[in-house]
Amino acid sequence: MRIIKLSIILVVFVLQHVYGQKIEMQKINFLIGTWKIEGKESYETWQNKDGKFTGESYKIRDEKKYVSEKLEIKLFDNNLVYIAKVFNQNEGKGIRFILKQSERYLFSFENLQHDFPKKIQYKIINKDELLVSVLGEHDKGFSYTLIRVHSSGKEN
Repeated sequence: MRIIKLSIILVVFVLQHVYGQKIEMQKINFLIGTWKIEGKESYETWQNKDGKFTGESYKIRDEKKYVSEKLEIKLFDNNLVYIAKVFNQNEGKGIRFILKQSERYLFSFENLQHDFPKKIQYKIINKDELLVSVLGEHDKGFSYTLIRVHSSGKEN
């Protein structure tokens, strides 16, 4: 009887964790769309497809699009994981950052084992403006403002 109770408690705990992560996934719907880095011809675009978010960072030069990074947010091992694959770095492999902090307006993805960055944070300023912080040791790094260009996730 004791084993059954313990098993039920364990199952409930696991289900709550998984359900909680799915709710967290819904909370990041604010990312969907195309965002422009304030003052630059650099963009970040996100879409939600097949239960995961996919995105990319790119620049526009001479009317051409140059993708520098592929991005993904998905559930992996019951964690919400942000994966960044920067071209010509890390042998083409994605770096994983786990959602460690989720508040109403701040989402912090962390990988303290990585050299830089250790944290990638998205702070909602309003529905059309985000503050992105890319942080290393002792939370030192840089930040930039993203301004929503399109909410559909598609470029004109």
